Amino acid sequence: MSSTFRLAVGSIVVGVVVLGIKLLAWWLTGSVAMFSDALESIVNVATAVAALIAIRIAARPADASHPYGHDKAEFFSAVLEGVMIIIAALLILREAVHGVLNPVALDLPVEGLLVNGLATVINAVWAWILVTRGRARQSPALVADGRHLFTDVVTSAGVIVGLLLATVTGWWILDSLMAAAVAVNILWSGSRVVKESLSGLMDEAVPQATLETVRSVIATEAGGAMEAHDLRTRHAGSSTFIDFHLVVPGETTVFDAHEICDRIEAALREAVPGAMITIHVEPEHKQKHSGIVVLD
Repeated sequence: MSSTFRLAVGSIVVGVVVLGIKLLAWWLTGSVAMFSDALESIVNVATAVAALIAIRIAARPADASHPYGHDKAEFFSAVLEGVMIIIAALLILREAVHGVLNPVALDLPVEGLLVNGLATVINAVWAWILVTRGRARQSPALVADGRHLFTDVVTSAGVIVGLLLATVTGWWILDSLMAAAVAVNILWSGSRVVKESLSGLMDEAVPQATLETVRSVIATEAGGAMEAHDLRTRHAGSSTFIDFHLVVPGETTVFDAHEICDRIEAALREAVPGAMITIHVEPEHKQKHSGIVVLD
């Protein structure tokens, strides 16, 4: 069982535990905001299951039907998570409007705050683990799941602040107003997750810093060639696809051209983990006098 898969399973376990704690906090208080917070935790469990399924699919090796692998399955999971975040925010807004129109005093607010605070701490720690480990393993599904949990942490923090103010002032409408404010923040977070995931599905190029690393490696390691042009990149899960044309002198043998390509590929794989490289070798009359100039 891979570490990525274990983290995905852990998200489901943590999600179920936190959901139970938040439902207890809602039961103790009757708070609209806490009920909304529990609604989002239901989404957390659903998206954690989706992430687990996507990670299992993405881990499958390339086959005849999917020669480039299954890495993009994680982007589909991340899009689903973003959509579900938005749905959760809309549900919270609905409950908040109802609470504003019909504010009621809360039962056992202090006990509810303590219980909800415990759930918030658990979520914050696990969200940090998912984002840091997900980035290290280049897993869009884990990173999206972690960011989703961070929105839950923000939600819970807002709920706690709202309940504290409502308890101190006796203005119980603050409970619902805080839930509405947090819902707006969650909407923004969900739209961001969807946008970033769709960019992966649309084969967006790698970040500029990674692109500069690729260009630098090619320029440094392509000794014996003349130039590299038509460089293209895209990423899919843990894989980064790199392809370009490499111009070599006309007298270069096939063996020597192959040696140059091997040297470039080895350096790129070391600089960009998970790199999948395709190099098209061309004779010198194909020079475009643009692109990457090979350093002597």
